Amino acid sequence: MPNSNSRSLIWRIRENVGAMSTSERRLAEVMLDFPGDIAGYSASELAKMAHVSNATVTRFIRKLGYASYEGARRSVRAEHQAGSPLFLARSRQSAPVGSIAAHVEQSLNNIESTFRGLIDDDLSEIAKQIVAARKVWVMGYRASHGLANYFRWQIYQVVPGAALIPGPGETLAETIAAIDSKDIIVVFALRRQVSILPAFLEHVRRIGAKTVVISNHRPSGKLPADWTLPCHSQAPGPLDNHVAALAVLHILATRVIEQAGVAGRRRLATIETFHEALGELRLSAPVGPKEP
Repeated sequence: MPNSNSRSLIWRIRENVGAMSTSERRLAEVMLDFPGDIAGYSASELAKMAHVSNATVTRFIRKLGYASYEGARRSVRAEHQAGSPLFLARSRQSAPVGSIAAHVEQSLNNIESTFRGLIDDDLSEIAKQIVAARKVWVMGYRASHGLANYFRWQIYQVVPGAALIPGPGETLAETIAAIDSKDIIVVFALRRQVSILPAFLEHVRRIGAKTVVISNHRPSGKLPADWTLPCHSQAPGPLDNHVAALAVLHILATRVIEQAGVAGRRRLATIETFHEALGELRLSAPVGPKEP
């Protein structure tokens, strides 16, 4: 259980709300509405917004367990860097047109920054290991779960041994027991990771399986892995931008299909034959103006 010093600002406010005065409750409401703004405001500015005195802000901050207002601001900045959507949200939003432009610009920046950190030979070797593996395990929690599921679906066309973990109702211990030294595990670990991941990967490495981690954490926060693929996911708003992550897994999935060679093409052909035999798919309507 985390100690009180490691608790977030939000947790501290809610834990102490019962002992707050009227002015402190007013201050708490302002801070809870947009906690991410606090890092950019001075104590005097915050007091003015909440219509309280500077002394109230000082007493309130100390009641929350911080030595100073600057300590609270550092805590907020840490939450911002960790990727908490609540702390990424801002009270002052840009105009709709500007917001679109900002998202486009950030998406392009994320892709460029991500691709600069990729090593071509690493991608080829990872694809080779995926195709050669006895089984491919693909893992992701929270927002990373959708990316993991998408990647598994893409490579499943040529790698039928690809599995998404953990499955419904399954535990990681059951997964570890099924992993072999001839396997490879691809882990999507963007932004805030579940605390069990480092221990899971350490166990996997002891078994001898290869590990790939797709993450946007700094080198100091790396998870143990044979390969780490960096993905930048900064965004103008509170939600991560996964454009670069999708681009990376598109490249990797394409390499896997290429590496699968003749056997992969035969499997793709077999799949298409059954699509036609079952009448499962049909072409989508064309997008754009109709021809005269």
